[in-house]
Amino acid sequence: MLQSYLEELRKTPLLEPEEEQKLWEQAAKGNLAAHQRLMTSYQPLVFKIATSFKLGEAETMELIQEGMVGLLEAAESYDYTRQVAFSLFASFRIKGSMVDYLRHSDRKGLLYLDSEISQGFTLSDALPSELATPTELTEQKLLQEKVAQAMDRLPVKEQQVLQGMYLEDRPAQAVAEAIDVSLGHVYRLQKQGVRRIRGMLARFMHDFNKE
Repeated sequence: MLQSYLEELRKTPLLEPEEEQKLWEQAAKGNLAAHQRLMTSYQPLVFKIATSFKLGEAETMELIQEGMVGLLEAAESYDYTRQVAFSLFASFRIKGSMVDYLRHSDRKGLLYLDSEISQGFTLSDALPSELATPTELTEQKLLQEKVAQAMDRLPVKEQQVLQGMYLEDRPAQAVAEAIDVSLGHVYRLQKQGVRRIRGMLARFMHDFNKE
């Protein structure tokens, strides 16, 4: 799918500066055809930013869709008379839309859990702004994947407790009733599970926090 999309983009003709200027003038007057022509010409920019995150094909296609939303929003607020290149102006909005999508689609429960495992530190706290770099987001996703893999190796009861409390955001009492144990035992299982995961990821977390 991604390759087919790229092949279609390669057919998109580039705009000469004078031609683009005229299209912006026409679009400002409500010419929908001019607006569409401009948006089509900037689809390769959205593709370039999306692929810079180096994610899988399905996620990259999702980022492209989100980036197109950012592109349209940028066009709505762009003032061509200020002589600022639209590619520069739009890049921030496009990347921001993609980053917002990744943040909201992440499994927040794993972020909470990795915070406990990291004893208060999580990469999400270290991100300097909503325009996190592709490398930072890749590291964040790697950390969450490591936590998820470690959870799969826990005893069943501990998995059920961490799944319920962190990933499903259920109260401890509800988890206790669901697995038929006391509330106190749920908290013991929670601590044991977190301790086990921390042990499994000790070397990884040590190397991760040094970088």
